[in-house]
Amino acid sequence: MITTETLYRFLSPNPKSAYKQLFVSGTRIRAQVLYGWFAGDEPMTPEEIAADYGLPVEAVEEAIAYCESQPPELEEDYSREEALMQATGMNEPNYKDHPTPKLLSPREREQLKQS
Repeated sequence: MITTETLYRFLSPNPKSAYKQLFVSGTRIRAQVLYGWFAGDEPMTPEEIAADYGLPVEAVEEAIAYCESQPPELEEDYSREEALMQATGMNEPNYKDHPTPKLLSPREREQLKQS
């Protein structure tokens, strides 16, 4: 079996984060955050994003390319967040009126990590 691994100049994992997706190296900025500004409802250019975050334009462009490649870790992070929001009641229609998430037991938290 042949596997290919893309090497990134500006992106790397953050071992201290629960997120599996890549971050801008040496920062706590997830690639998906930058991509969200690029592909959102009011899109920004890579140059605007780079200026706002104090990053090289190349780092923003690399983050965009990474997210557009749809790596599996992005879907895993998204699924984990959705499961947590569902378990704590944050997806309930009235949550915005009474924003008090349900506290999860250690066992429930562990189950979410394993799913």
